[in-house]
Amino acid sequence: MTVGKATVWTAGAALWLVASACGSKGPEPAAAASVGEAAAPAISATARAEAKEIFATRCAACHGPDGRGDGPGAAAMVPKPRNYHDAAWQAQVKDDEIEKAIVYGGAAVGRSPAMVGNPDLGPKPEVVGALREIVREFGRQQ
Repeated sequence: MTVGKATVWTAGAALWLVASACGSKGPEPAAAASVGEAAAPAISATARAEAKEIFATRCAACHGPDGRGDGPGAAAMVPKPRNYHDAAWQAQVKDDEIEKAIVYGGAAVGRSPAMVGNPDLGPKPEVVGALREIVREFGRQQ
């Protein structure tokens, strides 16, 4: 089966709209101080597996399966989603900023509001930490 550009764009746009709707609910960014401030929880294999699934189903639509900012939803986005392989960005971003962006969205950390939050992950710091690990691992792959 072949998939045309319009189909890929439509699917990416639909994913973005669904994610936007989900990202508009939940705690306000002011509550973000608890994310990443406490001692980092130990990350279990279960949390890493859940994070891998979340990245594949939520994040890869825009950031791409390899974290290069080239997912199907990225085509129509300005600015483009973050390329996690960018060494300069990896060097300047702090772990707690990555975690806050994951839970509360890009606007919560002064980045693009197109990066929607995942407020359902707020009570799951271990999974958020595992997602941060995924982002950091992409940076080591240059």
